[in-house]
Amino acid sequence: MTTTPPLPRTWRGWAPDLVLGLVVVLVGTVEVLRLPWLMNSDLGSLVLVAVSTGLSTGLARRLPGAALALVWLTCLAQGTLGIPVLFVQAAVAVVAFGTARWGSRVTVVAGLVSMPLAGFVFLTLAELGQFDSVLYRGQGGGEIASVLYDQLGGSWPVVLLGLFVSLLLAPWLVGVSLRLAERARASRISQVAAEQDAERAHRETQQVQEIARLQEEQARMARDVHDVVGHSLAVILAQAESAQFLTGEERLKETLATIATSARSSLQDVRQVLSGPQAPTTAAAGSVGDADALVAGVRGSGFTVEHHEVGPPRPLPPELATVAHRVLQEMLTNAMRHGRRDTPVRVERHWPDGTWEQELRIEVRNVVAETTEEQTVPLAAATGDPGDGSGRGVDGMRRRLEAVGGRLDVRRRQEGDGPTYTATAWVPVRAGSAS
Repeated sequence: MTTTPPLPRTWRGWAPDLVLGLVVVLVGTVEVLRLPWLMNSDLGSLVLVAVSTGLSTGLARRLPGAALALVWLTCLAQGTLGIPVLFVQAAVAVVAFGTARWGSRVTVVAGLVSMPLAGFVFLTLAELGQFDSVLYRGQGGGEIASVLYDQLGGSWPVVLLGLFVSLLLAPWLVGVSLRLAERARASRISQVAAEQDAERAHRETQQVQEIARLQEEQARMARDVHDVVGHSLAVILAQAESAQFLTGEERLKETLATIATSARSSLQDVRQVLSGPQAPTTAAAGSVGDADALVAGVRGSGFTVEHHEVGPPRPLPPELATVAHRVLQEMLTNAMRHGRRDTPVRVERHWPDGTWEQELRIEVRNVVAETTEEQTVPLAAATGDPGDGSGRGVDGMRRRLEAVGGRLDVRRRQEGDGPTYTATAWVPVRAGSAS
């Protein structure tokens, strides 16, 4: 059993208990003053019994343990000193109720044990012939005893014991019943509160998941826009820079046409990205023709590209094809941004041979140009990267590849023809496969 939380100890909260205790004291005092056999020597002790009974009754709700202890002290004093029992002491039923309803576990058990123990004391006094000093005294008490003897004979102490125990047991059982009912009600309230908390936590979890999904979608869209716009602007910028050195109207028109084609292609790709994942992706993303188109765009911007395809190409699932396309696009963008125009950009695509290899390997190598303000700043401003090759593009490639079980390796080496920058990506050829 759980202990009921104590009520706030204010005068207003104590008012009902004080009123009940004063009523018991008043009734007990009236009973004492109306006793026909009362002697002056009995007045003080009987009034103390009435006051003690009223005090224990008043403490039954707030301090049930103290109330029970006070009842026992009063009874022991009556038994020891031979003080008669008053009818007002039937108010101990309130104490029995209080111990079961508001007491601690120890107090509840003590209240239950007190009943047979009190009965044992009652019968012991009966056996010792002490009822003339405990139950009554004087001539009025003799009339009560004679009636009991005439009606019940020698069994009258047992009958009184039954009435006495019933007087205590009945309110004790009522108190326990109310206590259990309150505990069940509190349990139901706690269960409802727990269910509401669980439902609220579920809703919050769903909201967090939805926010995370939206943030991931936003990050994916930002990476796509970065790759598309960065590559297209790098191609357009390189072509525009090379156009100023062209001679002949036909070559200039061809360059301008290439710039317009790159811009239209970029605009179409951006529209596809902004349309969401449900929109159809690039028609041949990841295919040989798509890679050739990217390479052709770089060549049109004035760079020499050596493109090698190793192994038989195979169709990729849409998600993996998009990753392969975007990664190659970003690699070529970085090659244009940081590579020298007078050295070729080497592009290799190694397809798995169907044995132990299960990944498409894409490698782009270029010789790094000398870093000058004229060479680096315009391209960096166009693509949004800082110009050192370690910006959002590389991070975006790595995130794309890791999302599908691939990986990325970026190395800067010092070789015979100058410092080189090599980016290598491994893309699974089957959905769900990991390196």
